[in-house]
Amino acid sequence: MTSTRRGVIAVALVTAATTLAPLTASAQAPAWPSRPIKLIVPYPPGGSSDIIARAISQPLSEVLKQTVIVENRPGANGNLGADFVAKSTPDGYTLLLCDVGALAISPSVYTKLPFDPSKDLRGVGMLAYSPHLLVVHPSVKANNLKELIALSKTSDLNFAVTATGSAPHLAGVALQRAVGAKWTYVPYKGGVQAIQDTVAGQTQILMNGMLATLPQVQGGKLKVLAVSKGTRMPLIGDVPTIAEQGVPGFESGTWQGVKVARGTPDAIVQRLNRELVTIIRSPDIRSRLAGQGAEVVTMTPAEEEAFFNKERARWAQVVKDADIRID
Repeated sequence: MTSTRRGVIAVALVTAATTLAPLTASAQAPAWPSRPIKLIVPYPPGGSSDIIARAISQPLSEVLKQTVIVENRPGANGNLGADFVAKSTPDGYTLLLCDVGALAISPSVYTKLPFDPSKDLRGVGMLAYSPHLLVVHPSVKANNLKELIALSKTSDLNFAVTATGSAPHLAGVALQRAVGAKWTYVPYKGGVQAIQDTVAGQTQILMNGMLATLPQVQGGKLKVLAVSKGTRMPLIGDVPTIAEQGVPGFESGTWQGVKVARGTPDAIVQRLNRELVTIIRSPDIRSRLAGQGAEVVTMTPAEEEAFFNKERARWAQVVKDADIRID
């Protein structure tokens, strides 16, 4: 075979290999998404995370051209659902929508957590913030924080918490320690149950996300004493903040964000972030959430992870000081 002939064959082989390479890669990695996506909410239906998940699921389905299925997997203060996502295949088909701040608390509270949120989950982005409302049953003879503190020292008051070690629980502990109040914590398996029992008068005090709690206040079933934001909320502008009532700098709330299993490809994470930011910032959803007491707060994946680490350090000290541990 002549050298010219060998050269032609070599060029042809190189060209064929170059042409086939993208086809092979495409066959191995089909475009995402190519099948339905699960959006896991690790709490019972009706809470803040569930409300936001159901608000964004249809718009996300439309933009991704795949069905997005909201699936509630409650238990262990959100850790069962989070563990399910942490151990899922990192391919972008299983998403976690939860209170990112509450998830940051878990490693400090649970001695045998079956996953590490920092190592096994990856931030996609933040969606919304809803401050906690400090509310009481209408029969409680207190109309502000000062009166509640005084009453707590002469009466037996039960403080409903969404779960032991939850963000509302630790916010209550931080407030109690700051003002010297006295009350007994009663843990529940979610915010909905805690709200129901406080409305029924079985517990007298509740601290919970405004998004899920405000309807009961507006309906006259609960009395609001304070909001845990740095500034007053326009929706309830006559309600003073906890900081205004003698606890400078006090702020807490629920931070709804999305996470995926660590190892999920960057391209999928970035695509999800872009689509979710566009959806949550849309006039319709922004207005709907504002009318329920939630503010749209978006972050990049890196910003969400930085926030998570900051919250983890912040609440670890509260957990240590209050000696809250779950085996």
